[in-house]
Amino acid sequence: MDFVNLTHHFLIAMPGMADPNFSGSLTYICEHNELGALGVVVNRPTDMTLASLFEQIQMPLGSAAMAGQPVYYGGPVQTDRGFVLHRPLGGWQSTLAVREDVGLTTSRDILQAVSEGAGPDGLLVSLGYAGWAPGQIEDEIGRNAWLTVAAAPAVIFELPPPERLGAALRLLGVDPAMLCDEAGHA
Repeated sequence: MDFVNLTHHFLIAMPGMADPNFSGSLTYICEHNELGALGVVVNRPTDMTLASLFEQIQMPLGSAAMAGQPVYYGGPVQTDRGFVLHRPLGGWQSTLAVREDVGLTTSRDILQAVSEGAGPDGLLVSLGYAGWAPGQIEDEIGRNAWLTVAAAPAVIFELPPPERLGAALRLLGVDPAMLCDEAGHA
């Protein structure tokens, strides 16, 4: 498969995905170029809540409504580090602009803003991210490990985690019940 820029696309794990890090996952690709790809799994909440995370980093969480929101497993790379996927983009110290309205921030200032009730409208906090070497994601797509579709931020920021994978499949016009774990070849 030739290089196709998958920035701001969803990777939808096919039912036959053997890697337990990605089985049943929906991954949002934040950056994809000739150096590889970086994404965040957006449908794997952990048992940790934002309240407990903020307690661990010794920062008050000013919003009771956000306290119960989960922290997500973002992928198998740097699972001890936080990544904040958010909209709108904002002006944080260390932000990768995915698009004009979506960013991925790793600096503490965004958490401080959330603590003070001045954070972004939509956010998903994850521990870890998913990374691919140059050509790796294209190879995996060629081996039928993933489906891809242009991302819709509403899937990430407005739907509960269990509904996100099915919603991404519906963006492709695919009924999740119709997928099988074996690839066909013509």
